[in-house]
Amino acid sequence: MNILITGASRGVGLAICDVLLKQKFTVFAISRNYSENLKALKNDFPDNFYFKSVDLSKPELIQKEIFKDFIKNEITLHGLVNNAAIAYDDIITNLNLNSLESMYNINVFSPMIITKYAIRNMIFHKTPGSLIQISSISAHTGYKGLAMYASSKGAIEAFSKNTAREWGEAGIRSNVVVPGFMETAMSDTLSIEQKDRIYKRTSLKKPTDVFSVAEMVAFLLSDKAVSITGQNIHVDSGTI
Repeated sequence: MNILITGASRGVGLAICDVLLKQKFTVFAISRNYSENLKALKNDFPDNFYFKSVDLSKPELIQKEIFKDFIKNEITLHGLVNNAAIAYDDIITNLNLNSLESMYNINVFSPMIITKYAIRNMIFHKTPGSLIQISSISAHTGYKGLAMYASSKGAIEAFSKNTAREWGEAGIRSNVVVPGFMETAMSDTLSIEQKDRIYKRTSLKKPTDVFSVAEMVAFLLSDKAVSITGQNIHVDSGTI
């Protein structure tokens, strides 16, 4: 099965690539940087790992950069994982329009356009497929300074729900994985005290494991999940 993954260079995206490759998926990975970890995966899985550097801050280039120069018509896509995202953190009274637009380009507009062309690929090849959007627990519970970021994730969750309704008859499933707070580069801006307060809110009293998120993604991409669509699936250490 051929899977397209964005934001693959680190954190959850890297873990998803690792898990999928070990489960014999063929991975087409996208990120801005070809990290050393991705190079190691390429060395370990030379026959079923492909990488392309793409700047998702420019949604207008997606069709050419991804679906003409990378995922060509002869390649059948079976799954998509929209994981790439940036966080614009600030209190609402400091909201800056340019920063908001830059974040929405990466977190909302590019994933929507990538989804558009992934669906077209599946229709062209007459194959069922699985679409997964990676959201955030911040879209479901409030945190100071995360309103703008949470709004972008709320938008992609609504998009996924309606995608499931629109394309289910074609055998195309659409789900959201909602991770809790994890020890990733995106959370490195938080102090130890801030992280501890967040983790104490959870049932497990600890950060969400990135590989637990990755395993859920792998399950939703597989034929084991053929009856699951239109869902937001929380992998959040019991935050909600």
